[in-house]
Amino acid sequence: MERVPILKIGDVLLVSIQIDLQDQSVLALQEDLAEKISSTGAHGVVIDISAVEIVDSFIGRMFATIASISRLFDADTVVVGMRPAVAITLVELGLTLDGVRTALDLERGMKILGQLTARRGRDA
Repeated sequence: MERVPILKIGDVLLVSIQIDLQDQSVLALQEDLAEKISSTGAHGVVIDISAVEIVDSFIGRMFATIASISRLFDADTVVVGMRPAVAITLVELGLTLDGVRTALDLERGMKILGQLTARRGRDA
């Protein structure tokens, strides 16, 4: 089973999904990401799905689950690069992805996380 790499950029973790996700690889990603957030103290997670062509309900729920896990570790999540067909499929499956922010590309996703981090600093 291939594992999805998780890269650290400042206080943000970048997850670039470049493989076909199977149920086992999704579960491994959730565990790996929780461990990485915990060990690095990252305040943001960007999940790049620009290479993902199709999703099923399990993978769609995975995005919401990852966002929930991230929030437990005080990190925000942004999904970037969603293709129109993927967005349509998620809507057809009735998945709302509560708590998951989206952006068109990685640059915009990083900007959103920067704004959230700045806001968190002001609120503290």
